[in-house]
Amino acid sequence: MRRNGPLKRTFGFSLFPLVFALSMLLLGGCTVPQPPDAHVPPFARVPYEPFSRTAVVAIALREWRLFGEPVDDDPPGTRPPPAPEDKPEREPGLWQRVGEYWWLGMNAGSPESGWTGKHDAQGQVFPADQDGNYAWSAAFISYVMRIAGAGPHFPYAADHADYINIAKQMATGATSGWYITAERPSAYAPQPGDLICMGRGKAASLTYDDLPAGLFPAHCDIVVDTSVPGQIAVIGGNVDDAVTMKHVPVTADGKLATPDGVVLDTRYPWMVVLRLLVPAAPVG
Repeated sequence: MRRNGPLKRTFGFSLFPLVFALSMLLLGGCTVPQPPDAHVPPFARVPYEPFSRTAVVAIALREWRLFGEPVDDDPPGTRPPPAPEDKPEREPGLWQRVGEYWWLGMNAGSPESGWTGKHDAQGQVFPADQDGNYAWSAAFISYVMRIAGAGPHFPYAADHADYINIAKQMATGATSGWYITAERPSAYAPQPGDLICMGRGKAASLTYDDLPAGLFPAHCDIVVDTSVPGQIAVIGGNVDDAVTMKHVPVTADGKLATPDGVVLDTRYPWMVVLRLLVPAAPVG
C-alpha cells in the first residue's frame, strides 16, 4: 500500500493550498493581537504578591538609587540644563532603563512601547533637544504601578492626565474598578505610595474642581516618605532627565494645602492627590 506524502491527499483533499494560505497570512503580517499585559513578567501579572503601598515605594526608591539618588529642591528653571551629552536619560545603562519603563509600563502594542531614553520606536536616535517629545514621566509612574502588581486596576498611560481624570471619575462615582481615587489637596494628607499631581504650562492653573479636564500637560510624583514634620519626600521620573527626589512642604497635619485651598509649595501648583485604594503601609 502506497503512503501519501505529508502534503498530498488526506481525507480526500489536498493540504497544500491550506498550508500555503496560512503561510501567506503570516508573511503578510496577519498576527493575533497581543493582550495589554503581554510584556509583563508573571510575578507582576499574576501577581505573586498583592499590590501594596510598600511595593510602590520600594520600587520607586530602587529606581531613584539606580539614577544616583539625585535631589532637586530648587525652584523650577533655576538650575542650568545639562549639556546634551550629560543627560542621565541618554547614558549607557540608563537609556535602556527608560526603555524598560516604556516597554513594561505601556500596554503591549502602544506606539510608545518601543521608545528608550534616546531612541524612537524604529531605534533611531533622536536629538537631545527634542526629548520633550519623548517625555517619560508618566511611563515611569505606569512602570512602577505595573511592576508593583496593580494589574488591570491602573490606567497605564503615556500622559499623566489619563489617570488624573480617571481618579476624579472614581471620586465622583462616574467609573469604578481602579486602584486610585482623587482627593482635594486641602482635605487629605498624602501617604506613602500616593501620587501628587499638578498641571504644567497652559494647565498650571487647573484645580481639583476643574477635573476631569481632557488631555492636558501634567506631572505626578510618588510619595515615598512622610516621616519628617512639615515636608514629604516624593520621587518622579524625567525630572532633570532622571528619576529624582523632591521635598514638598505640607501643613502640620500633612496636607499640601491649607483649609482655604492655598498650596504651600510656591514652586509647584499641586492640584490633586491620587490616593491608592489599598491599606496604608505599616509604620517602622
